[in-house]
Amino acid sequence: MPTTLATYPFLNLLLHPGPQPVLETEWLGFAGSTDFRRALTEALRFAQHHRVTGWVADDRRLGAVRPKDLAWVHSALLVPIGNLGLRRFAHLESAETLNRITIDGMYQSAVPGLPYEFRHFTMLAEARAWAGALS
Repeated sequence: MPTTLATYPFLNLLLHPGPQPVLETEWLGFAGSTDFRRALTEALRFAQHHRVTGWVADDRRLGAVRPKDLAWVHSALLVPIGNLGLRRFAHLESAETLNRITIDGMYQSAVPGLPYEFRHFTMLAEARAWAGALS
């Protein structure tokens, strides 16, 4: 059972504790640039504090994200979590077509240089299981 670390009108930050702790970002809707970056900066702090080895990015209800914010995600989140010892990043794609294309493009360009496994999922349970199933 996950623990809620923080909640916003647009995002829940959840921790799945255990020997392989997993942080989950459950997007609930649109967040402006300032809120988007502030919330993900807090998620990064939680990831460091709880020494997570897995991350589930549930983007299914994520609202529109500006290209400049996606570039920021790459440099301020995806690269630093690799330095924290993250081993698996599970991604559930946005239901919104334009978001899915834009965000997937960012991941496709970012993933080859990252030191952790990255996978897309359609089912939350499968994403959670994979992100936390490390040996």
